[in-house]
Amino acid sequence: METMHELIPFAKEMLSQKPNRKMVKLYMLGSVLAFFGVVIGLVEAVCSPFSSQASLEDEEDKNKPAAAREQQQQLQKREDLAQAKGKAQAALQRALVTRQHAS
Repeated sequence: METMHELIPFAKEMLSQKPNRKMVKLYMLGSVLAFFGVVIGLVEAVCSPFSSQASLEDEEDKNKPAAAREQQQQLQKREDLAQAKGKAQAALQRALVTRQHAS
């Protein structure tokens, strides 16, 4: 409510000074954009689901058998290891190229 109490005297002062059309258009555009921002925020807050993606994954994991979970974890570890090796090779190759250019 503080901003509303500040906005009303500001609007009265602005109208008493008789601003030019460009300034009025600019303030109106800003007000409309702010209003749409508030409306979009409210719609997003109301329409967003209250459950997060992590809780859905937890429910799926509970339904999977233990062997399938273990296999998925091993597959993930292999992928992570392959990515780490790829990064290390790229760094080594970059270092070799830098050395060749430096000599």
